[in-house]
Amino acid sequence: MLSGRGRGPLQTVQRRSQDLRQQVGRLLSESQLKGALDASKRRDIYQRCIQLKREIDENRKALKNLSKGDEPAPVGNYNQRKEDEENVLEKLTKQLQELAGTISKENVTPEETVQNISQAEEVEEDSEETEDEEEDDDNDDEDEDDISEDEESDEEDEEVEEEEEDEEVEEEDDSSDEQPSSKEYIAVGDFVAQQAGDLTFKKDEVLLILKKKPDGWWLAKNIHGNKGLVPKTYLEPCFKEKEHQEYSEDESEDDVEVVDETADGTEIKPRTDSHWSAIRKAITESNTIDVLTAMGAIPAGFRPSTLYQLLEEGSQFQAGYFLQPELTPSQLAFKDMIWDPENGAIKPRLSRVSLILTLWSCKMIPLPGVSLQVLSRHVRLCLFDGSKVLSNIHTVRATWQPKKPKTWTFSPRVTGILPCLLDGDCFIRSNSSSPELGILFEVGVSYVRNSTGEKGELSCGWVFLKLFDADGTPIPPKTYELYLNGGTPYEKGIEVDPSISRRASSVFHQMMTMRRQPQLLVKLRSLNRRSRSVLSLLPETLIGSMCYIHLLVFYREILGDVLLKDRISMQNADLISSPILATFPKLMEQPDLMDVLRTAWAEKESTLKRSEKRDREFLKSVFILVYHDCVYPLLHSTVLPPFRWAEEETEATRWKVTYDFLKQNQENSGALHALLSPEGVHEPFDISEQAYDFLGEARKNVN
Repeated sequence: MLSGRGRGPLQTVQRRSQDLRQQVGRLLSESQLKGALDASKRRDIYQRCIQLKREIDENRKALKNLSKGDEPAPVGNYNQRKEDEENVLEKLTKQLQELAGTISKENVTPEETVQNISQAEEVEEDSEETEDEEEDDDNDDEDEDDISEDEESDEEDEEVEEEEEDEEVEEEDDSSDEQPSSKEYIAVGDFVAQQAGDLTFKKDEVLLILKKKPDGWWLAKNIHGNKGLVPKTYLEPCFKEKEHQEYSEDESEDDVEVVDETADGTEIKPRTDSHWSAIRKAITESNTIDVLTAMGAIPAGFRPSTLYQLLEEGSQFQAGYFLQPELTPSQLAFKDMIWDPENGAIKPRLSRVSLILTLWSCKMIPLPGVSLQVLSRHVRLCLFDGSKVLSNIHTVRATWQPKKPKTWTFSPRVTGILPCLLDGDCFIRSNSSSPELGILFEVGVSYVRNSTGEKGELSCGWVFLKLFDADGTPIPPKTYELYLNGGTPYEKGIEVDPSISRRASSVFHQMMTMRRQPQLLVKLRSLNRRSRSVLSLLPETLIGSMCYIHLLVFYREILGDVLLKDRISMQNADLISSPILATFPKLMEQPDLMDVLRTAWAEKESTLKRSEKRDREFLKSVFILVYHDCVYPLLHSTVLPPFRWAEEETEATRWKVTYDFLKQNQENSGALHALLSPEGVHEPFDISEQAYDFLGEARKNVN
């Protein structure tokens, strides 16, 4: 039976889901914009949460009762569409539960909030069970009775809820005598056990926390009585706990070692995976993303940027870290830097992967809503094996035209005054032996919310390009058209914008929608003799821009001279006085200063004679002088504000300061005047500006 002209049952449910999604979005916005709410407003929002929860459950029940035979016309991907609608309704239910628990802190206790939500669920389950035994009229009466019960006076609600709270506390005490203070948490995502002692659970599953460990892995029990360790960042309390109730470090000192109670008694080892912290941080930001998705500000496939979270963790995934020499497992010699006495220079080193990648464009990238202001459009890329990041994370900023906002482009070759941040030509080196080795691309935006001023990083899609086929043969150098996936690199089968495929009602239309899918165009280029020789002087693992590769080669050659040729002995580990070695890696995280060095060196090189350009030792000495004149003073100047990603005002200020500084250097034939001038203010001197500690900076090989 059609509910409207030309509308099938599934479409009716989808329309209802869309309406409910908008109502929940408005309710979330209202609760945020009103700030401090009075008691009546909080009660009103709370009751609307309960009502919307009931309507969502009714729509879910109608969805479950649908079958493909009910449709008046054939529907493509019928089961997938039903599953997508179920996921939408589950997400809306979770948002209402969180909002109800938050909004009722002051006039309704958190336990009462959870009980009312669960009570609404129990009522719906009871109505489903009796539906098969009673007639539809009786069910309608039950629903009306349920609604009228929720609309009773505040005093009666509080009395009933207090009684239910006492009963729940008694049941909890009886079932968990070992941990009277244990709490119920709800899972925000699926988790599969990673090692012995872990507990597998599904999204929206309720777990009872028995012990909170300081390393972030808690001992939990599910409804079947199974116990195990679970990551705390996959969990959210069924009600919002206050800050003073959080687990404290003083309490952690008395914790004992937890052992597996469900397997063979294997002792649980602390987690050492460096990616977990970034993944957990991205999961904790899912609440903001859920709100933006519910408001329609972003497509359903957008997520917090995984690679940005890794960059924020520290220096482990920054280019300056991979630029340092790598020690052998014994830590008595350098693995990737060997001296060639015949040529008087470091030996070139071949690697398994050595190629040049060109970013061409991104097409059909969905736009965030007007409530978000986009600060930067960019692509982050790194070497990846399907589970771990194996290199530094390199970022290339995109440009776009207002007439075609969904199309992003990159500069195929950066020369002159163009910033290196726009350079779409990237070199890639890796000596990893992983058969799954490839390049992970994450298309993203930096944004600020107009209403709150909150800043963040969004992934607009990702794609993984394997560099070797099943036989271990490298993929051919050519242009690749890569379709983006939604979610994170650790999620599979998620679309960037599911609404595009849902609009396809036939196979032909589905083929047409592929042209509207977000995609990234890249080109792999084979190396010529010159580029191969240049890349062989770089570290075995590194990704960077081709426009400053010659500057990196200078740094590595100077590093080789100091560590392998000029050191007193190979056993000497004293600090080395070398400002360029001590500070050059910092430029890799400040692309505008790298542009200053690149421009200054190009100007200086243009004044050299042809014979001087062929003298490598002379070029290195001149390069050091140029570095000291143009970049070294800026690194510690108080006039130059700290580098901040995607802040237009800060970028403009830094550009003006560097421009004025270079102009002053030209007028005074160097930076000495600026360094000694009383007008120049610099940070207090620190020995790290001058001393290079290669033992502290070198990478340790743990393989």
